[in-house]
Amino acid sequence: MQQGASPGASGNDFLGSEPVGRLLARLAVPTVAAQMINMLYNIVDRIYIGHIPDVGALALTGLGVCMPLIMIVSAFAALVSSGGAPRASIYMGRGDQASAEKTLGNCFALQVVVSALLTAVLLLFGRGLLLAFGASENTIGYAASYMGIYALGTVFVQLTLGMNAFITAQGFAKTGMLSVLIGAVCNILLDPLFIFAFGLGVRGAALATVLSQAVSCCWVLSFLLGKKTLLRLRPSRMRPESRILLPALALGLATFIMQASESILSVCFNSSLLRYGGDIAVGAMTILTSVMQFAMLPLQGLGQGAQPIISYNYGARNRARVKQAFWLLLRVSVLYSGLLWAAVMLFPGAFAAMFTTDAPLLAYSSRVLRVYLAALALFGIQIGCQLTFTALGNAKASITVAVMRKFVLLIPLIYLLPALLPADKAISVYLAEPVADLLAVSFTAVLFTFQFKKALAGLDAPPPAGEKQCPAKV
Repeated sequence: MQQGASPGASGNDFLGSEPVGRLLARLAVPTVAAQMINMLYNIVDRIYIGHIPDVGALALTGLGVCMPLIMIVSAFAALVSSGGAPRASIYMGRGDQASAEKTLGNCFALQVVVSALLTAVLLLFGRGLLLAFGASENTIGYAASYMGIYALGTVFVQLTLGMNAFITAQGFAKTGMLSVLIGAVCNILLDPLFIFAFGLGVRGAALATVLSQAVSCCWVLSFLLGKKTLLRLRPSRMRPESRILLPALALGLATFIMQASESILSVCFNSSLLRYGGDIAVGAMTILTSVMQFAMLPLQGLGQGAQPIISYNYGARNRARVKQAFWLLLRVSVLYSGLLWAAVMLFPGAFAAMFTTDAPLLAYSSRVLRVYLAALALFGIQIGCQLTFTALGNAKASITVAVMRKFVLLIPLIYLLPALLPADKAISVYLAEPVADLLAVSFTAVLFTFQFKKALAGLDAPPPAGEKQCPAKV
């Protein structure tokens, strides 16, 4: 058993027996490390592209315009995996191994189908979508060159992101980290080779990403088909079943909305900034969203580390361990987001300089970074509560908080604030982010307080008739 887990009937009793603090550290350190590596994976292209001689600033802006489409690809992977993986953990907590494996198989089959559809759409309509998403005559060439190659690797992105979640959900956090590490190292090594040595520019960055994702995909699938996994990928489990897929998709819808809405938000931001600030404002947005990943991805890693603990013990009806795991997750999340906020406020230029040496873009990005991330210190609350909703299988609440922040608050504010604060309309667009975050965190905290109490109270009631049950361990 990996990670020092105690052997048991289902092979994963350690999720219900080991001390929560030690268990969270054991699972969260690899998942946070994986997300930090994934952050490098996501931003290394931008770092290298931003430093291409003479054209780096425009090429970086072109890559930024591609981000909405890349986010959509990732969002579809999350739709399947972020709902399927917690459901598999809950089934494992109940001792229902067959349903857990069916969840894995059904999600794999669905992701293959989704990958084929997304590839066709990107190849047929990619250029038109990029123009609609904020590309200008100066940047469309760079954006189209990158996206045309990236589209060919959609299946690798889908299966790597989607299936790796099922590895982590079983408690194999170190293996999940290695899945990301392998691809990230390949990408870091191949980027300078293809971009500079072979002179392929943005096309080289896209090619490096596709090849790296392919290597990660092979690693993930080899593990799920091998002997060490608790849930094995079997053709017999891939036949679609509505009782398996529909609850998983409903639960994953919140994460899908959260990630897909990032794509919509990127379009709204880019179009507004292009109107009020030109290419330099759009280029700065690429840097700002890259710095935001320093917060988002590690926090998501913490949540992924806590998810198997919360989901398994919720399935096992162990009230005390569910509560203990959440509060530990929340404290660590808030501490991290607060420290990162302080670093950004004190040294914005250092963060911006990672992505560009262009003096005007560097100066502009440093100035607006403090505005855009002004409420970052509160983001640990938002992510901690939202990921706990997902771990508990509370699809409605998770969807509600995702919709509230993005669609009810942020998108309207992108257009309202420039009208209300006309002195510097571009700055007003950036200001929409912290205003929405402050309001969204307040809403999420109130909703979570009531829903979490309700979920815990439900564990005190007798289990439904016929539900398989593992004995709770403290």
